[in-house]
Amino acid sequence: MNAEPVYRRVVLKLSGEVLMGNQPFGIAPEVLPVLAAEIADVHALGVEVAIVIGGGNIIRGVAATEQGLDRVTGDLMGMLATIVNGLALQDALEKRGVNTRVQTAIEVRQVAEPFIRRRALRHLEKGRVVIFAAGTGNPFFTTDSAAALRASEMHADALLKGTKVDGLYTADPVRDAGAKLVKETDYHYLLEHGLKIMDAAAVSLCQNSKIPIRIFNIRVPGNIRRVVLGEDVGSVVRVK
Repeated sequence: MNAEPVYRRVVLKLSGEVLMGNQPFGIAPEVLPVLAAEIADVHALGVEVAIVIGGGNIIRGVAATEQGLDRVTGDLMGMLATIVNGLALQDALEKRGVNTRVQTAIEVRQVAEPFIRRRALRHLEKGRVVIFAAGTGNPFFTTDSAAALRASEMHADALLKGTKVDGLYTADPVRDAGAKLVKETDYHYLLEHGLKIMDAAAVSLCQNSKIPIRIFNIRVPGNIRRVVLGEDVGSVVRVK
């Protein structure tokens, strides 16, 4: 078993739903310590870790639009939700002794740093975990797109996509019992088949930057560490 990380620097994409646990919405208090411990474990291996977090456990812009809100307003509310999640995760990580910075794409200077690329790189080089919140700062762009953008800007070795399923499937395995797990493929496969594991803009950006996407079940304890150590966990999307 490989005891050395195969990645020097990673961007971990976490959906807001990861923080819900078994609750219908919000942040489950029992989830944060477990998640923080897993991230701290990877950080202790010497891996530079940046995190892009979503806000779907609080509000999703698209869902808000379906309820009658203007799309831009809904997306702005969603960005604020990611900041709430980022601060909660920062608190949990710092309780584990991990120095952490939250940077946001929209300015809320009283609670977090504005996103400044060179400052973020310096934080990573100094061994701090950086949490990127507020997506790209623009409506109509998902946090998956933000994760691909930040991974490109940070020159990450991989984008780690934590999900609630075991990897990339040919269809939604929750709805389609015949869906098959795809262990390894390229970016074209995701785009051609319209798979919803990440949006097309995010996939295209990773393709252009040649950043591999590792897709795995975040709910299985120890999986983040296994992925970073190069074990055969989940699926990988990369240049073939």
